[in-house]
Amino acid sequence: MKDSLSTLNFLLNSLPSLCKYHSRKTSVYEYLDGLAKPAVKELFGAKSECKAALDFVGEIHLPFFRMGAIDSTHLFGLDELIIFSYYAKNRHLYKKAADLGANIGIHSICLSKLGYEVNAFEPDPEHLDRIKLNCNLNSVAPRIYECAVSIEDGKAEFTRVTGNTTGSHLSGAKQEPYGDLDKFIVPTKSFRRILGSHDLLKIDVEGHEANIICSTHISDWLESDAILEVGSKSNAELIYGHFKNSGINMFAQCLSWAKVKSPKDMPVSYTDGSLFISAKHEMPW
Repeated sequence: MKDSLSTLNFLLNSLPSLCKYHSRKTSVYEYLDGLAKPAVKELFGAKSECKAALDFVGEIHLPFFRMGAIDSTHLFGLDELIIFSYYAKNRHLYKKAADLGANIGIHSICLSKLGYEVNAFEPDPEHLDRIKLNCNLNSVAPRIYECAVSIEDGKAEFTRVTGNTTGSHLSGAKQEPYGDLDKFIVPTKSFRRILGSHDLLKIDVEGHEANIICSTHISDWLESDAILEVGSKSNAELIYGHFKNSGINMFAQCLSWAKVKSPKDMPVSYTDGSLFISAKHEMPW
C-alpha cells in the first residue's frame, strides 16, 4: 500500500515535467501507465480502503463503485492523472472551474481540494447521488447542477447506457449506442453561459462536444481554457473548422501537447487523449 501511494504521488509530481511524453504512442507513457494501473487498483480497488493522501491535493476518499463494465478505478487512469497534475500545477493561474459531465465527482473533488471554486454539471440521477456522497466524504462542497450541458437552457432526452454509464449521453450525440438503454428527459444548461463564467473547464459530454463548442463565439474564449475528449472524427473536424485561423489555439495530447496545425493533428476519440483549447500560445506545463 505504501509503495502504491509513493508511486501515485511520484506520478502526480513528475507528469508536468514529462509533458513531452504524454502521447500514448511514447514508450514513456506506456511505462508510466504500467506503474499507474496497479497502484490505483491497490489504493482504490474493490478490496482496498479507497483512501489515499495525495501530494498537493490531500486525502482523497473514493469508495469503489461499478458503472456497468467500468468501475471507479478507471477514473484514475494515467490520462486522468495527467489532468489532475495540470490542475495542481496551475492552481494559481485559474480561480473558477466547471466540471461538465462530472460523473461521480472525482474532478470536482480534486479541483475543490486544490482551492478552485467549482461548479459541477451532471444529468444522471445515479451519478448525482454518488457525487453528493463522494463530496461529503471528502469534505468539499462544489455547487452541483443536476443537468446536462447543451447549446441552450431547456430540456432534452438523455440516454443512459446501462452496461457502461460513463458512456451515457444526450440522445443523438452518439450513433447507434449499444446494449440496454434507459431514456428520460433532463434539464439542460447553455454551454456558452457556462464558458463565460469560468476560466477553466473540464468537458466530458460524450459525443456532444462539437455541438456545444461550435455554439460559441471566438471572443468567448479569450479568458477561458478547456480540456476535453473529442468523441469522433466528425466532431474533430467541426471543432478544428470552428477555430481555424481564429487566434484560439488547440493543443493535443496525442502530439504531446504541441499545437494543432491541421485536421490530421486532432484527436478523434478517447484513445488519443485530451484536447486543450486556449487563447494562450502554449499549454502552461
